[in-house]
Amino acid sequence: MKKNSSLTGKNIVLGVTGGIAAYKSCEIVRLLTAEGADVHVVMTRGATQFVTPMTFQALSRNTVRTDIFNLTEESEMGHIQLADKADLILVAPATADFIARVAHGICDDLLSTVVCATKAPVLFAPAMNVNMYENKIVQENIATLKRHGYMTIGPATGDLACGWEGMGRMEEPEAIVAEVKKRLMSKIKAVR
Repeated sequence: MKKNSSLTGKNIVLGVTGGIAAYKSCEIVRLLTAEGADVHVVMTRGATQFVTPMTFQALSRNTVRTDIFNLTEESEMGHIQLADKADLILVAPATADFIARVAHGICDDLLSTVVCATKAPVLFAPAMNVNMYENKIVQENIATLKRHGYMTIGPATGDLACGWEGMGRMEEPEAIVAEVKKRLMSKIKAVR
């Protein structure tokens, strides 16, 4: 852990959704913790199909949360505690599905509930097929998020896991961590 880093003592909630880019989120956790951040990972059910909670737990040294109906964690309103303690919430990767649910205020899992309950800045790192990303409905959902004070980074253009090439590739972990640092240093306040 770096001493006196811009992330020392910062609580980052990392939301991981069910896309192939979830493997990059492991490196994001490693980079954030190396900068001194206390990282709390919340995974959607789909995300657990790509990377196991144990991986994120080992990297973050914190319990990974996956279920809003966990009797132990939710006995003390764990989703509200996560929302309140976050200095910033990062959703990486942010799938088209998750973006749509937040844009429309649908809180049907732990991660969407935490995002909707926080007053902290929220940064989305979209990742999906180029055709999905360019879909007008997806673009409207992203615009809705931005109108309500949510932030985005990327996506980048490049080779996609589906074999296509184009916009939709999640930004690289180093760029995402640099953006987290920038957002926290600029003291951006959520406007929701």
